[in-house]
Amino acid sequence: QVKLVESGGGLVQPGGSLRLSCAASGFTFSNSSMSWYRQAPGKGRTFVAQINIATGTTFYPDSVKGRFTISRDNAKSTVYLQMNSLSPDDTAVYYCNRLMSWGQGTQVTVSS
Repeated sequence: QVKLVESGGGLVQPGGSLRLSCAASGFTFSNSSMSWYRQAPGKGRTFVAQINIATGTTFYPDSVKGRFTISRDNAKSTVYLQMNSLSPDDTAVYYCNRLMSWGQGTQVTVSS
């Protein structure tokens, strides 16, 4: 059974940084692609970042490119999302994703 558990969210001031973690289990991590999505209040869920675990290839939308970095630790079956230069527009619940599986989400609030 696929299980994705996010952590690392919280309250941060504009311009600050956070690192989210997604601990994965129940599938072959090394053969997967993993993604982060986010859902702001009153809005739909949007793509934030993706990584091919085997190759390390990453993809980002323009809205986060240069500020967010997705990475993985194969030994820990964990994917990270380093978020820098955060703005209030980044406030959302952040979700880890693999195919049709989702984590429970972790809240990120950017506010002074």
